[in-house]
Amino acid sequence: MDTKQPDLTRQKLLQAAFCEIHRQGFQAASIANILADTGLTKGALYHHFPTKQALGLAVIEEVVGERLNGLVFRPLRESARPVEALLEIVANVPCRVDEEYIRLGCPLNNLMQEMSPLDAGFKTRLNVVLTTWQKTVEDALKRSQEQGALRPEVDTKAAALFIVSAWEGCVGIAKNLQSLETFSLCMKQLHDYIVWLMVSPTE
Repeated sequence: MDTKQPDLTRQKLLQAAFCEIHRQGFQAASIANILADTGLTKGALYHHFPTKQALGLAVIEEVVGERLNGLVFRPLRESARPVEALLEIVANVPCRVDEEYIRLGCPLNNLMQEMSPLDAGFKTRLNVVLTTWQKTVEDALKRSQEQGALRPEVDTKAAALFIVSAWEGCVGIAKNLQSLETFSLCMKQLHDYIVWLMVSPTE
């Protein structure tokens, strides 16, 4: 018996649910569409996720959170030169997104706007991801400060909050304008802000 099959089924459901939620929002997301996309039965779905809410919460943790982990959290934690790693991430993000991402917006921000006011469970899980993002950037800035790469007067906690907020704001504005060019321009300004936080070679 293949012991990995339940894990594969779970992953198929999570990926299909993520896509459906990203397209439609959580409340309008259709279980029927998720099952059609996977070719699985309701029994298989409810074996892994007894409620739609449980499926949505798992999407936050295991898809949205893990995507940010791969894109931002892990690279920053593992880098010996974290502020340079942050600059590289911010510079490369516009190259990694497509028109559909801009059309639909940031999955994390979409769910925060839709579900945080309505469901305490969603609010808690979303805050975990958001707080992890902010704390990871803050720790990266602190390490850079200790290395002498960041200006000593920089408030790393405030700077991290601004960086995450600006990033999400860039996606939100680009979504509203339906403009990948706007997203790239906005992220360039965020990149320049991070450069400004650094100690210049002449100092």
